Amino acid sequence: MKIPNFSMSKTLSYRDSGVDIDAGDALVEAIKPFAKRTLRPEVLAGIGGFGALVEVSKKYREPVLVAGTDGVGTKLKLAFALDRHDTIGIDLVAMSVNDILVQGAEPLFFLDYFVCERLDVRVATEVVKGIARGCELAGCSLIGGETAEHPNAFPKGEYDLAGFAVGIVEKSRVIDGRSIRPGDALLGLASSGAHSNGYSLIRRILEREKADPATMDALMAPTRIYVKPVLKLLESVAVKGLAHITGGGITGNVPRMLPEGTQAAIRRGSWQRPGLFDWLQQKGNVAEDEMHRVFNCGIGMVLAVAPEDVEPAVAILRNAGETVYRIGAVEAGPAGEPQALIG
Repeated sequence: MKIPNFSMSKTLSYRDSGVDIDAGDALVEAIKPFAKRTLRPEVLAGIGGFGALVEVSKKYREPVLVAGTDGVGTKLKLAFALDRHDTIGIDLVAMSVNDILVQGAEPLFFLDYFVCERLDVRVATEVVKGIARGCELAGCSLIGGETAEHPNAFPKGEYDLAGFAVGIVEKSRVIDGRSIRPGDALLGLASSGAHSNGYSLIRRILEREKADPATMDALMAPTRIYVKPVLKLLESVAVKGLAHITGGGITGNVPRMLPEGTQAAIRRGSWQRPGLFDWLQQKGNVAEDEMHRVFNCGIGMVLAVAPEDVEPAVAILRNAGETVYRIGAVEAGPAGEPQALIG
């Protein structure tokens, strides 16, 4: 029997197949200084090992870990088109740390996953610099991540991102919305733009209408990170509920913090809606209800507090740099799933 001859005139390497180990090593060295700036005292071993070691602070008696994961969605498509990669990492961090914040958790650490067709060290470094900046804004440590090349699996020059955050909260101070009652006030914290949601619709609108540079800047503005101001507030005010306004908009996310038998009555016009959303609505001919179901419309986080806590809460948040609006109140609602009514 004849044995096939598999010998080749040219030896193959991993680089020949589309994976550049040297580029990956160069990226790790490039991002180490940025990651180092984010490290908290609890981190025992960060970037470089197979796993990162983080101890639980002794200040917690009954520590509860809170975890969240998310991506950036199709906002990445705008980053590719504009070749702007310096703030998309902030978006990535924000989507996870804002999510775990709503349960009262202080973010401890963050890990990222960056996957591309072929690694461009310049682009990847810009992305990870943004991730590190987001971690600084959130007060958490960038302790590791994964960078992968998937040849022939992505369009040329494109990548995808995922993030994972872990936070900690004292068990007795978990915010779960169960203490919310009719009559409680709803406060809204201003967003920095569309954040990282609704970009599939935004991109459809951009196919119809050309946006000027100022509008594109507004669309690329990174998601606001609310961690430090809200944690400061929690030190002195009993916040009953928090809702991060992400996918699902205002009407989809506010009810997630409400107990059964209540509903949110939100006053239309009680906050200043950024012009970006008026542009999107007009150019896309988007119905008002759909706007509130898709976008944050200028409110990135909603808090429920007792009426007597409104003034101190507003003062603390404004002193921390937030723009705060009293946007409505909690009311008694029908049995079943809570809802948010805007009128």
